[in-house]
Amino acid sequence: MRENRFPCPHPHPHPQPLSQWERAGVRVQSPSILFHAIIARMTKPTAEFLPFHALNEFMRDDYRLAVVRSALAALPKLPDHFRAPIDKWTKQIVRVPGFRNSLQAPTPLRAGPTAEAFQKSPELVAAILAAWAEAHTDLRSKVFDLLTGRGWEVLPPDADRTKLPGFLPQWPNGEDFDVINKAYATAHPADGASTDDVSLMVVWLSGRLPYHGDDE
Repeated sequence: MRENRFPCPHPHPHPQPLSQWERAGVRVQSPSILFHAIIARMTKPTAEFLPFHALNEFMRDDYRLAVVRSALAALPKLPDHFRAPIDKWTKQIVRVPGFRNSLQAPTPLRAGPTAEAFQKSPELVAAILAAWAEAHTDLRSKVFDLLTGRGWEVLPPDADRTKLPGFLPQWPNGEDFDVINKAYATAHPADGASTDDVSLMVVWLSGRLPYHGDDE
């Protein structure tokens, strides 16, 4: 992951109000008042969003490919609702040389073309990140605890974040990748998670990219 700003942000033009959000069917094991309060704030009419593929401005090419490979490799062990959207978008937008149907290509051959499509498709980004996070449940749990302990408003770990319109374009005041990674290393000194993985999990769980410095 890298910290740079976008040349031209493109907020989602039509954020969904709460009633539409509820009808969209966000998947979560145990809905709560806090859950609905967070959703209400994230989908208020004045909220602005960056499309999911804006994440690529914060990712090195090698790390993007590593994330895609990790998600694709994990798919056989994940529930169908993680695999189905990746299969859908792979068939529609991923082009693997020598295969009319990209789903028929071996996973190692699909990884590169999928990483290329990842740069252009918000739907594919969301599907890949959902699978990637599900394949790293220990890191997901630790990052969730870290964020909530620091006062971040975060949806439950098992919420279906692919239903969100995109990323909110700011982090809480005083927070950045370095600060969060230092806090994570202090809390989990023996953990083998890379700073890239911690940073990506923070972005995905929080639904936020640090385009603006402060949460105003």
